[in-house]
Amino acid sequence: MKQTFLGFILFVCSCISLNAQNKIDKINMTYGEELPEDKQKIVKIIGETDTKIYALGFKEKDDYFLKIFESKTMKLISSNPIVIPQISDKEVDFEDVFLLNGKLYAIGSVFNKKDKIFNLIGAEISEKGVLSKNTITLFNSEVAKKSERGGFYFKQSPDEGALLIMHTSRFPKEDAIKYEVKLFDDKLATLFTSEEKVKFDDSKKDYEFTISDFELNFQDDVFLVINESYRDSKKKEQIEKFQIHAFKRANNYTKEVIDINIKGKEIINCKMLSTNKNTLQLVGFYSSVRENGKANKELKGVYNATINLATNANDNLKFNEFDYATKVKLLGERKAKKGRDVKPLYNITTLIEKNDGGIIVLSELQFVYVGQSSGIGPLAFTPVTYTKNEIIITCLKPDGSLDWSNVLPKEQSATVTTMSFVFGFGGGNGNFAVGGAIAIPLAQMGKGPEYLGAIPIYKDGVLNLLFNDNVKNKGVTDIEAIKSLGNYNNAVPSLFIFDAKGQITRKDPEEVIKNELVLRPGIYYRKNQNEFIIYSSRKKQDKLGRMILQD
Repeated sequence: MKQTFLGFILFVCSCISLNAQNKIDKINMTYGEELPEDKQKIVKIIGETDTKIYALGFKEKDDYFLKIFESKTMKLISSNPIVIPQISDKEVDFEDVFLLNGKLYAIGSVFNKKDKIFNLIGAEISEKGVLSKNTITLFNSEVAKKSERGGFYFKQSPDEGALLIMHTSRFPKEDAIKYEVKLFDDKLATLFTSEEKVKFDDSKKDYEFTISDFELNFQDDVFLVINESYRDSKKKEQIEKFQIHAFKRANNYTKEVIDINIKGKEIINCKMLSTNKNTLQLVGFYSSVRENGKANKELKGVYNATINLATNANDNLKFNEFDYATKVKLLGERKAKKGRDVKPLYNITTLIEKNDGGIIVLSELQFVYVGQSSGIGPLAFTPVTYTKNEIIITCLKPDGSLDWSNVLPKEQSATVTTMSFVFGFGGGNGNFAVGGAIAIPLAQMGKGPEYLGAIPIYKDGVLNLLFNDNVKNKGVTDIEAIKSLGNYNNAVPSLFIFDAKGQITRKDPEEVIKNELVLRPGIYYRKNQNEFIIYSSRKKQDKLGRMILQD
């Protein structure tokens, strides 16, 4: 799903002053009072109503807390444990908390080993952390076995009044995968459901099946991107079955299939963006294909396809190779001159609809390294290192062609020691995958990985990217000259500003103030295009705050 900056500013909100104010260029941050030293780290800012801010706290031993703050002062009002009761004498695994039209719901999952059913349940939760006795069964998913039970993925509607949930699982003996999609309203009543089982054909060369992304637009229409690919060795062709499965509310959620014709290229990934113009934008990386039909698997560039939702027609399909200047920054001059392609380590994290109808694509180098476990059995501990380095910024024109591209140079990593490790959205198994950027499990947030990444702020044609950096990188924009972040507790804020032509301006604090708060970019809530609720820390000092991009 956050060192205080140079300078102190006064921010007045309804005549109530906040403390610990910070500023870097036009970005102002104001904080509430210091939070209690209760070892409860905020791992998610759930949302905000007119008077209150809701956040999810986590404490060791899998204890989750509902934390409530006053909106104006950012003062902590209450913090209560979330206790999820057992279902049929079975432990329920906490999944998430959502705020739907002012109502809080806790979501949990439980596996029934005897019946091989993976259940997802929801219940309204009070501000004291007490769940309603009227639990709602959201999913009763039949699975092959416990190790193949798959996972649940969530997406909230733009108006935060509906919740889209997808479950995927594998059936190895059938060479098939099953995916279910359900849409729920603000009372967790089911608006629509769709289920499909897809057979694998392992006789096909290089066969892959990917659910690349799923989306819920402002009209509560639902979309899935399905990508099935293989190599036809006889015809020496790469076959790409690239489809949108659309379920529109105006059409009673009847399934509609939209094909996008791809020839001579392989789709690596895809991310969707619903626009205010009733279009669906598809953006992702692609690779080239050799003469024998085998895909090169490395990133050649970025493609863009626009779907007119009124007609289901693909109005454009553009493939934009990385330009030489971008390749030099990513690969070095020697490899760029040889025409090498980019390694497939970049995940699309953010799509931004520009004022002119074009798109800004942010793609971050991301990977996870799982180290060797130490200990025996269930007491074994595993080190997991998250890496999030440079971000490629690709700006596309309204017709999908390249406007400009640039690179934000950074080098960040954080290691968490955990007793168990599972991938979030972005997981996969064999030749089946659910695509997306790396999702750090809630239980591992609050321990370091949330200091990585960057917060994007777009307004009036200007893109701002705020992130934590090594103090020795002050003023540096050359990717070859930057130093790694090192200890994120000693990080300083850095702001990269990209104008309408992609030119970079870097802003750093004039001086580093000792023992100041450090932003946690992995934990924030976007209220509108220029206002965010953030979370910052300094060792045991934690504060909730508000970040505003001023005119």
